[in-house]
Amino acid sequence: MITTTLDPITLVDVTDLDNAPFIIEGSGDNALKIYFQSEANKQEYLATEVHGSLNSAGLKAIFDDVADSPITGTIN
Repeated sequence: MITTTLDPITLVDVTDLDNAPFIIEGSGDNALKIYFQSEANKQEYLATEVHGSLNSAGLKAIFDDVADSPITGTIN
């Protein structure tokens, strides 16, 4: 398992690992354990939409628009 103590919301290193909230993304040797400074930061991270997530219809539309832009050409 890979462990990161850098809170992805604040970019501050978490030092009190015994009391810090965390999540584990993935499984096995490549799983990633991410520590957070606070539960609020953890919840903000979990609520962040990413391309390909269940709630990413808006992001998909943005990527689709960019993909067909004359500046970038088509990637579809």
